[in-house]
Amino acid sequence: MDSSLVDVWATAAGHPFLPTVGKNTQLLVAFTLLLLGVFLFGIFALNRSLANVSVIGLPASLAIAYGTVYMFCAVGVYV
Repeated sequence: MDSSLVDVWATAAGHPFLPTVGKNTQLLVAFTLLLLGVFLFGIFALNRSLANVSVIGLPASLAIAYGTVYMFCAVGVYV
């Protein structure tokens, strides 16, 4: 085994991974992003134009997409 890999392993053992959004706040972040996305989508649906696609439509779709992923992480996926 390469010695640099062992060094990386030993260094990583002392520094645990801490996510940007903790498990206790994922539901709040998910709900906020979904609410913001639906709100922006409503504004975009009322005033559709080519200029609003990049100003309102793209942020709305990103907020809904990330909010959905965070909601899956927060409440789980049961099939």
